[in-house]
Amino acid sequence: MPGKLIKPFFWLCVAVLTIASLVPVALLPPQAFNIWDKAQHALGFSWLALFGLLSYPQRPARVAWLLLVYGGAIELAQAATGWRYGEWADLAADGVGIAFGAMVWWLLRGIVRRTA
Repeated sequence: MPGKLIKPFFWLCVAVLTIASLVPVALLPPQAFNIWDKAQHALGFSWLALFGLLSYPQRPARVAWLLLVYGGAIELAQAATGWRYGEWADLAADGVGIAFGAMVWWLLRGIVRRTA
């Protein structure tokens, strides 16, 4: 993905995840919920962490912490909707996903540096 497109792609992913997290479950395609809920959280936040860190590589800790805060905000917003449920376990799964995405980013960064 060309460098100029990484940041817009990251923010598009944030927007899509926000919408998918807050709309009533009945409005989402049924196949989107065949995976265990915590695995969906971890996968989604791994993706966000990877592209967030590719977008803002100069501040990895800040990206990770802000994504965790974002995950907490989503859980609070879900609890306020009346049709979704906010769960602390989901936030923990978000954290696992962020850690995994950061690890992938760190490994990719090391590979790129060695081949450059």
